[in-house]
Amino acid sequence: MRVTQSDPAGAPASAPARLLTPADVRRLADRLGVRPTKTLGQNFVTDAGTVRRIVRVAGVGPDDVVLEVGPGLGSLTLALLPHAHRVTAVEIDPRLAAALPGTVAEHAPGLAGRLEVVTADAMRITELPGPPPTALVANLPYNVAVPVVLHLLELLPSLERGLVMVQAEVADRLAARPGGRTYGVPSAKAAWYADVRRAGSVGRNVFWPAPNVDSGLVELRRRPAPSASASRAEVFAVIDAAFAQRRKTLRAALAGWAGSPAAAESLLRAAGVDPAMRGEALDIAAFARIAEQKR
Repeated sequence: MRVTQSDPAGAPASAPARLLTPADVRRLADRLGVRPTKTLGQNFVTDAGTVRRIVRVAGVGPDDVVLEVGPGLGSLTLALLPHAHRVTAVEIDPRLAAALPGTVAEHAPGLAGRLEVVTADAMRITELPGPPPTALVANLPYNVAVPVVLHLLELLPSLERGLVMVQAEVADRLAARPGGRTYGVPSAKAAWYADVRRAGSVGRNVFWPAPNVDSGLVELRRRPAPSASASRAEVFAVIDAAFAQRRKTLRAALAGWAGSPAAAESLLRAAGVDPAMRGEALDIAAFARIAEQKR
């Protein structure tokens, strides 16, 4: 992990930032020799209205330390800086990470002191420099969005809320409620940490290059864990088992986890759950009650 700090001087709350235009995005990419890759999920936002909307919906304020994952060329970073106390930007591509402070200095010179850039894979970080982040605001690469969100919520209990832009299908899965086909492992595990809801849609034409799918905004609001006795790992083991064969009843699906179908039925009944139900019918509180019975 490499950290780049901008000029530590503070910035006035009203300091302006000139947001990137589509021409700016292409100019910066050409200058850096960057060609967006599917491997890193690089689709750069070119629309100023979209990044302003994200910041507005996220409710970023002057006391917030914002964690941004995958800042890319800096479109969202520049929109965040005038509103936040500080932005910690985690970027896996060393070329983009090295260039970001210069882009901020060019487009928002009075705000450079609010930015800290960390060159690292967000899935592998174990700590962050500076004050603990209070909000996650990011345009996340589609292929790693769910594991990144879950990793950061677990790693950083200081995160009070988040607003992430992800593939529309992923947004639906994260925000799904029990009872539907969209509800599954991502929905249940995200619910361990936060209340999750869909916060809007984003068309594909605001990106360069334009992806083949639309995007969605997902809002997360931290809340207490639903169990005081079962650990996250214990509850997640139940969730994984329940959805590994989601067409099976819980009595059958949890047989391996519990030791046998009969043991699974006993634990389910003790938790107040019908053994004939399927995992998609249970909310996070029910999964937690099941895990508690095995302790």
